[in-house]
Amino acid sequence: MADQNNKSFPASGKTRIPLALALSGLAGCADSIGFLEYSQLFMSFMSGNTTRFGVSVSLGDWESTARVASVILIFCFGAFAGTLIAAWVGQWRLAVLLSLQALLLTAGLVMPYGTFAWPLHAYPIVLALGLQNATLQDEAGRSLALTYVTGAVVRFGTGLANLLLHKPAPSFWIQAPLWGALSAGAVVGGVLQNRYGEDAFLVPAALAGVLAVIALVMTLAKPGSAYVTSASAPAPDAPASAPPVGAPALDKPYDVEVHGSPGRRP
Repeated sequence: MADQNNKSFPASGKTRIPLALALSGLAGCADSIGFLEYSQLFMSFMSGNTTRFGVSVSLGDWESTARVASVILIFCFGAFAGTLIAAWVGQWRLAVLLSLQALLLTAGLVMPYGTFAWPLHAYPIVLALGLQNATLQDEAGRSLALTYVTGAVVRFGTGLANLLLHKPAPSFWIQAPLWGALSAGAVVGGVLQNRYGEDAFLVPAALAGVLAVIALVMTLAKPGSAYVTSASAPAPDAPASAPPVGAPALDKPYDVEVHGSPGRRP
């Protein structure tokens, strides 16, 4: 029986960690391509877009304000939609979310260009990367930050301090590899964009597609396995009292009561 205290998704680090590194590299690649292709507009780094939003407002540049504000809203909607989808599809979460990311990354290539203020061609890419943040969870049920690194750098620094003070969070050590994967992906994205332009988005789209196929095969071959799900994983960033959504609907031996303690179904 799966460990009911394990809130991570997937429950097994043998799949969660490689997926996290691959998706972080994918995000860095897509962000770098978009930054170079779309006039220094970030696809996943909303801290940078927020700073640009503030500067644009202060200068009264309303076209630029609309540009970055719309991207921030689309990214937020991606995280919103990804979390709902994760809760709805249960054990199929990896396959579904990764497939949607592959489709959206490709869709950006056929979208109308739009205007400078409303860059329609960038929205599917941004939506895919917002949605990506609902794909994986750490051991506490929190969404793993796959598309930005500020949180990763902070968590790694505080984790090092906690090594000296007391026991650090179990997942602190992965923050440095996540930073490395995002950085490496950004380098690859820059090289691809210089060579192929906007068509370079097909590379992260293909990677998402390959990961989706792997997740689908694993889910079909090992339904309910810790490699693709978790018997006690709530929706991303949900409270401990939230019901688990990671396991198959007919294979949940436990419900979580209002006060957070596991209880057997009657």
